[in-house]
Amino acid sequence: MPPPSIDVPSGPHSVEAFVRGYENDRLLRGFRCPKCGTLTATWGLACSRCGTAPLEEATLNGRGTIVAGTIVQVASDEFVNDAPYAYVLVELEGGGRLSGWIPQVRDAAEIAPGTPVRFAPSYKPGVQFERVLPSSTTASER
Repeated sequence: MPPPSIDVPSGPHSVEAFVRGYENDRLLRGFRCPKCGTLTATWGLACSRCGTAPLEEATLNGRGTIVAGTIVQVASDEFVNDAPYAYVLVELEGGGRLSGWIPQVRDAAEIAPGTPVRFAPSYKPGVQFERVLPSSTTASER
């Protein structure tokens, strides 16, 4: 006898498309709950706060502040030329938390909690951020 089928809800895009969004499309995707408004940066099918499904896709703000971080001294092959680098948890402006990395960081003081960062699309895997220095502005911010 075949096992019973399970009705699994589907999201607006696959996990692969979610990851490809920041690696190829240069955007951060997340989800917003249509009932309570919770914004999450992680892929999911239902709201972690109220359980509502389905969630609505949202484009996340690429700016935020570091909540926590660590310095990676011994890197995998993909990141060997970027070591040491920081692995950080970022609270995004507008909501959501996301982990990512910042290349060429040697001192934990450079990634202190509250340090402003912005998404820096890269050909490397993962979500790359860069620190926002007080005089740092981009053409779109001028």
